[in-house]
Amino acid sequence: MSRIKRRRKSSISRLPDEQRQYIELLIREGRHTLDEMLAAIRQRFPDGEAAQVSRSALHRYDNAMTVLAGRMREIETMSQTLVGELGDGIGEKTGELLAQAITTLAANATLRAHEQDDISIEEVRRLAVAAKNALDAQRVGLSVRRQIAEEARQKLLREQQAALDNVVRAGGISGEFADTIRQQILGVRQQ
Repeated sequence: MSRIKRRRKSSISRLPDEQRQYIELLIREGRHTLDEMLAAIRQRFPDGEAAQVSRSALHRYDNAMTVLAGRMREIETMSQTLVGELGDGIGEKTGELLAQAITTLAANATLRAHEQDDISIEEVRRLAVAAKNALDAQRVGLSVRRQIAEEARQKLLREQQAALDNVVRAGGISGEFADTIRQQILGVRQQ
């Protein structure tokens, strides 16, 4: 049985929030070399834990942030493309798109984890939860769409019956003929 290794969190991700956020700000600015960032960190927090951050840790964290920023830009671009393609109907399709996005992300994370030899039990648990949530989101989306369709059908039926009642009251058709229309066309049985 292979042993599951637990991956250590980055030394930067374990820093106090203020120090970590400052490092992330420097990285986002994108105008400093690693050495310049290290100097700025050590100047800002001379006695803090951030002063002990190594150049290689900063480099790894910078790379991870760059990859994350790239993915976020891709998602934003795809979102804008979808809005452009779907136009005004985007509101109706948002739930379905979100459920699909969650499913895709869960599958992508599972495939990446499968490629790793040192996946932790916690990572497996998180992937299982993500997969369950993705399936739940799809089920909820379908259920909500069915409920909306049923509510729209009921509203239309009420409107059609009210219009039919108005025609009967105006003397345009007989009550018996209106009952026939309700039964045969609208599918409503009179009580």
